[in-house]
Amino acid sequence: MSDGLFDRLRAALGVSTAPSRVRRTVRGIDVVLDNTRPDIADDDVFARMDEVLGMIERYAPAKLRRLRRDIAGIDVKRFACRGAFFGETRRVLTELTFIVNRDFGIAEIASSLLHEGVHARVAAAGVFRTQLSLAKEERLCRATELWWGQTVPRGEKVVERALATLELADRDVAPAVDWREAAERVAEVDRRARGV
Repeated sequence: MSDGLFDRLRAALGVSTAPSRVRRTVRGIDVVLDNTRPDIADDDVFARMDEVLGMIERYAPAKLRRLRRDIAGIDVKRFACRGAFFGETRRVLTELTFIVNRDFGIAEIASSLLHEGVHARVAAAGVFRTQLSLAKEERLCRATELWWGQTVPRGEKVVERALATLELADRDVAPAVDWREAAERVAEVDRRARGV
């Protein structure tokens, strides 16, 4: 039997498997994939990441150069939101199912990565963060998304999302998140996807 068949059998039976951890360099950036979903092919994830970084390289080469300097790499794994920046490791997270979901265009995924790049730039500048500054920082991120959506082909959804967020009050632009509850919801979605 092939490894793919064993993975499908384990998934059908609800038997957990250790995530497939794969590291590759994509357009000069260290990308680590922790794939906990047997229904998602590693090569698909890396191909989409290449498309995302390729689009940024084409339409915003200076932003890609800055991103390469400001972050240590990109982690792709299941998470409770599309993306995140972790200052302690200087790594950006891109959510696993988000990057492979064809309902989201390359421009949208790139927008999320550029958004997290703004957080990385602010962290690299050594800005002291307060609740008020978090809202301002989030608005900077959304302004970058807006610019991106207006710059690239098929950026309408990016523009729409950025404008909607920019209209929110500060407490809603940068809301407090219960990460434990969020992780439980992700786990429940994954259990349903496995039919458990």
